[in-house]
Amino acid sequence: MTSTRQQADESRGAFSLDTMARRAVPQGFDAFLYAWETQIGDDFPMPAFSPAMAGDYRVRARAARVRDVAIVQAHSESPMRTADTPHGVEDRVRLYVVRRGSWTLGASRDHAEQTVSAGQFLLRHVGRSSPFETVPHTAALVAVLPAPPLVPLLGNRTATGSADAAEVRLLVAHTKMVNSTVNDLGPAGVQAAHSTLIELAKGVAGGRFDGAEPLLAPALAQAAKDLAQRRLADPELSPAMLARELHVSVRTLHRAFAAGGESVAAYIRHRRLEEARLTLAAPSNGATVTELAAYWQFADSSHFTRAFKAHYGQTPTDYARSADPTGRHPRA
Repeated sequence: MTSTRQQADESRGAFSLDTMARRAVPQGFDAFLYAWETQIGDDFPMPAFSPAMAGDYRVRARAARVRDVAIVQAHSESPMRTADTPHGVEDRVRLYVVRRGSWTLGASRDHAEQTVSAGQFLLRHVGRSSPFETVPHTAALVAVLPAPPLVPLLGNRTATGSADAAEVRLLVAHTKMVNSTVNDLGPAGVQAAHSTLIELAKGVAGGRFDGAEPLLAPALAQAAKDLAQRRLADPELSPAMLARELHVSVRTLHRAFAAGGESVAAYIRHRRLEEARLTLAAPSNGATVTELAAYWQFADSSHFTRAFKAHYGQTPTDYARSADPTGRHPRA
């Protein structure tokens, strides 16, 4: 009899591949196909790609399989195009979240041609596969999901909208965590990762999610961290702003962070301090302590210095001096 652990192992896998450096991976397309077939499996067959694309395939990708869900995050330098061959019946739901470039889905018996532009998402039920193509320098997340839990919410419609919608932010954040951790998960972890993916996909299909659902707390915290990272220098960045952007209450956001043992405000402060530390350690740094304090939204240089010393055990000036053997250090 197959053990529970073996069953979990057979239903998961992940890989990371960078074929941008063509000298390092001279047969990039073959390398990608091999990684997909061995780690993601025959349940998620690749379409037939055009010969031109197969001969010049430059992509940075991370992919994972969790049971009947496959997710791939890719930044493709070269355009992608499938060959004009029928791909057969699929009966799955596909999600496309495009951050850069565009992804065009060809017409099929089920749908007219549609283009997902940068900053947009598209979720639709696919009864029969259709061709697709992308422009160069496209960065996107594609998720292949089971139809039964999602079709009742989607029906025959296609859900589209901003990639910055709260429910999409959460799903993207969760897929990042899955890509990073799936090979280290035990059976319970695989089950939790899969259940959360399905719940978040339902949120995208329905245009909302239940912020109080405990299962979604890690994804909510990660989505808030991703958003905070992009807004670290913004004077408006705060727990209230993050909660508003993610369509949850501040209390719900605080609960999501509580499991990690750090408050939302502490996370923001620590990330700002870390960015300031990296600036101080940079050989080309010419910023003063006062300028760093202002840029990273500390009340003044004294406040910044106290916070920096409490976190790193040195003042900014002492840290810069120790990081630079030439003796250069920032002015006050």
